[in-house]
Amino acid sequence: MARTLTLSDDRLFPADPATREVARRLYARVKSLPIISPHGHTDPEWFAENEPFSDATSLFLAPDHYLYRMLYSQGVPLEKLGVPSRRGPSGADPREAWRLFARNVHLFRGTPSAMWLNHVFKEVFGFNEALDASTADLYFDRIGEALQTDAFRPRALFERFNIELLATTESPTDDLRHHKAMRASGWKGRVVTAYRPDPVVDPEHEEFAVSIEQFGAMTGQDVASWKGYLEAHRIRRAAFMEMGATSTDHGHPTAATADLSEAEAEALFHKVMEGVFTPADAELFRAQMLTEMAKMSLDDGLVMQIHPGSFRNHNRWLHREYGRDKGADIPTRTDYVRALKPLLDRLGNDTRLSVIVFTLDETSYARELAPLAGHYPVLKLGPAWWFHDSPEGMRRFRENTTETAGFYNTVGFNDDTRAFLSIPARHDVARRVDASFLARLVAEHRIAEDEAAEVIVDLAYNLPKRAYKLDEPLTAPSPALV
Repeated sequence: MARTLTLSDDRLFPADPATREVARRLYARVKSLPIISPHGHTDPEWFAENEPFSDATSLFLAPDHYLYRMLYSQGVPLEKLGVPSRRGPSGADPREAWRLFARNVHLFRGTPSAMWLNHVFKEVFGFNEALDASTADLYFDRIGEALQTDAFRPRALFERFNIELLATTESPTDDLRHHKAMRASGWKGRVVTAYRPDPVVDPEHEEFAVSIEQFGAMTGQDVASWKGYLEAHRIRRAAFMEMGATSTDHGHPTAATADLSEAEAEALFHKVMEGVFTPADAELFRAQMLTEMAKMSLDDGLVMQIHPGSFRNHNRWLHREYGRDKGADIPTRTDYVRALKPLLDRLGNDTRLSVIVFTLDETSYARELAPLAGHYPVLKLGPAWWFHDSPEGMRRFRENTTETAGFYNTVGFNDDTRAFLSIPARHDVARRVDASFLARLVAEHRIAEDEAAEVIVDLAYNLPKRAYKLDEPLTAPSPALV
């Protein structure tokens, strides 16, 4: 017999009764606030086409590397879970894949994935029975039936979730047709894009050569020249801004920046374009391009997001067979003090620039990131991210950064997800954890409760809007005038 699926109203709140009461009051202030999701990776086609999601496996399991990486670690082949490979769509039967997932759902006990899933199952689909092998078909059928109704189409869910803004992430060679279609449709949902130039700034990216060719064709620039290459970036950034972009997004292996002379940068660029570069050259080129992107942000106002420190595609076989973003990215040690110094020496005191820095290396919170953000006007700290987007990860972030950087050198919460239905669950977890953290400060008489009440609203809503310039109309300069 299946267990009952319950969500305690006090989940993630302090065990101490008095402190828990404060957390309840603080959480009540933000529980129903609109969701600002300024950094994510959902598919804009969902909202452009507004077609029904097909089934539980396609919606929950196949696109979510948080889920299938855990199953893969226990020896479950990805092809049995509906995950597409480089050869094309999976041939797995969706129901059988879901049954396999349900038989192994115990693997997620204690993980944030379990919290997110249970929130969605209870709050979105109304299940009272927990998912396990005995309820797999019940879940698959009921979810499938719900997905065929208008209330579960992507735009209807967007509105039901009270999402005020959702940002997706596209490469410079994306034609943005889905964003254009949304705009042409007259739908009022605010879905914007973000400029992610990695495929055309990372010489070691497997799609670099093809992307550079497309980059030139789309912009009409001679991208084999340093001047034309930089102008192509300006042109595409302007096109992204026309589709609502307020930010750029940079997922480099390290946080390295550089400030080469014009002649040095151009010489390095030609080495990269000619394919005669070393790994050190590739790293230096990525570093220089972060500074070039920052200089462009002075002109067009786009906020920079830098999230380094992931050894991408660590599993060579999996990358060869299944491609990128299949759960095999592993955090690495990351330096920020020395790595960011060239950019900060050049632009760190220019208040026109805004740079949001993320990390997967928690040891850098108190030692490097909080002191840097607590000093340089251009820097803000992104929230606990990816592997640390969890209750304990969020608590560690607040504990290690608040005393040095405060709350207002951070940018609130963003969910960074490909799993659309998990967005409300993730924001709810963040709001509960912040309520608990602030309640402890109140209980210890470190801040007054009325101050905490202001802070929690800022963390949930005001800070992300301010950090990502979501209330400021950005106007890109004409590329021809730059």
